[in-house]
Amino acid sequence: MFENKKVFILGLARSGFAAAKYLIKHNNEVLLNDGKAEEKLDSSQIKELKDLGVELFFGSHPDDLLDDSFDYLIKNPGVPIDHKYVLKARELGIEVINEAEMTYRLLPKGVKLIGITGTNGKTTTTTLTYEILHEYFKEKVFLTGNIGFPMIDLIGKVKTGDIIVMEVSCQQLENMSKFKPDIAVMTNLSPAHIDFLKSYENYKRVKAKIFGEQTKNDIAILNKEDKEVLEETKNIKSTKKYFSSKNKVEGTYLKDNKIYYYDDLVIDRSIVKIAGIHNIENIEAAITVAKEFNVPNEVIEKVVSNFKGVEHRLEFVDEVDTRRFYNDTEATNIKCTQIALSSFDNDTYIILGGLDRGQDFNELTPFMKNVKGILAIGQSRERVKEYGESLNIKTLVYEHLSDGFNELYEMSTPNSVILLSPASASWDQYKECEVRGAEFKELVKKLK
Repeated sequence: MFENKKVFILGLARSGFAAAKYLIKHNNEVLLNDGKAEEKLDSSQIKELKDLGVELFFGSHPDDLLDDSFDYLIKNPGVPIDHKYVLKARELGIEVINEAEMTYRLLPKGVKLIGITGTNGKTTTTTLTYEILHEYFKEKVFLTGNIGFPMIDLIGKVKTGDIIVMEVSCQQLENMSKFKPDIAVMTNLSPAHIDFLKSYENYKRVKAKIFGEQTKNDIAILNKEDKEVLEETKNIKSTKKYFSSKNKVEGTYLKDNKIYYYDDLVIDRSIVKIAGIHNIENIEAAITVAKEFNVPNEVIEKVVSNFKGVEHRLEFVDEVDTRRFYNDTEATNIKCTQIALSSFDNDTYIILGGLDRGQDFNELTPFMKNVKGILAIGQSRERVKEYGESLNIKTLVYEHLSDGFNELYEMSTPNSVILLSPASASWDQYKECEVRGAEFKELVKKLK
């Protein structure tokens, strides 16, 4: 299928790099174009592709670079849907796909594919699903997709009977046509990526494409409490199963603080380390998938009880003298911090602040009822201080996290939560927010 063809790859990054390597090794003529200047791209990737014989063109998108001699245009998921090459390819009758769609067409028969999408929670759900299945089936299970691992790297590794767990983004789904998971999960829907897909209606349509090629022999696992999900999937052909944090459903549900699959008690909520009802729903979705493979409850319990969450996303770090520490450094906006705060009923001591982008901390107020103390850090620390004092919450002010961390701990009360969820980007002090999260985790380790 992808041999002796002429292929135009638009965008380098991980998926463009991986696709180019595969295609050039399978006797295809490959041209890769990226609008960034060569010096701003990964030099090791460029050298490897040059050595393999890939034609490279960086720094611009000349009008005459793409013509009707190409068989496919493989678009990096991050490239805009109305990029001039995408529009031109369609005019010329060149099929526009992406690396994941290409890989799907190359998969051996008999591989079970699980596709997980949604606005929020898909990384947590994908990771947990993989860990449960990997615990039971070991090397037969592979993790891929939007979670950071190009799918094309699995070709030559996966074989009949293996299982692929894949996080699927809307940017990927936009350029998928034949992609059909055996099991497809939608965690929830809310407005997102409107700049990329131009409207919320189009975003929902694209998300629902994950079910578009499914038949009644395939499984759709849906959030029963999300009206948008139910509306978008009302006409799909898949066999539907559900998960719910509120009601008994045909699938997985929460009742009396226990999680059931149909009438079978799977786990007690007390073993769950990750916080928030949204994470209960993520766990339920993962359990529903696992039960399609008849994974025993004891395996599910073992994995869930040890699962601390995706690193830097409301990640349980440790407990010190009854205080539980959570690293949510990826909460770089108000909405994410609202979700974090709504996840706890305990007294909470929060670290807020970072790059000052004019964010309105007052939007946190409806979620601050359990907050007893604030550590204000970074460029926006004085605005955080004013906000905390306006709520009569004791607020410590330090430029750096490390300077005020121990004082915040000393302020905290037994059985409380100490939460890094800054509602701010980190670029005023850190190269990336993960570095901030790593520092927080190191401070907890030293404290212990």
